[in-house]
Amino acid sequence: MNTYRMGRNAQRTRATAALVALLTASAVLVGCGDDNDKGGEASGTPKPSATPTTSGPLTEDQRSRKALIPAAKTSYNQALKAATAAVEGSKPVAVELKRGAGGKPEWHAKVATEDGTASSVRVDAVSGKADRPRAEDEDGDDKKKLADRLRRATVTAQQAVATATGKKSGTVSAVELDDNDQKKEIWSVDVVTKNDWNKTTFDVDATDRKILREHVDRD
Repeated sequence: MNTYRMGRNAQRTRATAALVALLTASAVLVGCGDDNDKGGEASGTPKPSATPTTSGPLTEDQRSRKALIPAAKTSYNQALKAATAAVEGSKPVAVELKRGAGGKPEWHAKVATEDGTASSVRVDAVSGKADRPRAEDEDGDDKKKLADRLRRATVTAQQAVATATGKKSGTVSAVELDDNDQKKEIWSVDVVTKNDWNKTTFDVDATDRKILREHVDRD
């Protein structure tokens, strides 16, 4: 009888030990699963990345254009007319919209007479009134170079602008008679688009109005 009870007790002890071991193993597995869920990376499943944005904030130059362009109440053409009227017998060479003293918009124009004598004229971009012209400091070579450029440019600034804006609609912020790397006379025309405030520069051939280069400035 005693031997029988001892055997039964031994069996119960082994069964209890096995049950305890099983429960302990289960608890360890559950604990590991919890750690992985909390850690994210430990579970082997990568965290979802943030959805990239398709349009970011405006750059400093874009913000500047957005503030300056609508503030100008006179166009580049009105500014050129005011500038050439201020210097008798002059032709347009360049004009650019800039922010003047006190933050007011103003057109900085350059005009020249047939012999290449250049003058700078500042035009109020709100009223359209031109300031007193200022003669530019230039030597004989500079005057001859500019005179030759004006003579070879059979396309006017207005025609070059019409070509550029015919390709891309927008507001003209600068026009300049220059030459490119091939030493060919061009009108450089800057057009600002108001949907993104980018600036596109067109190099327009100053003899046949062909677009030789187009560059978008997204800065």
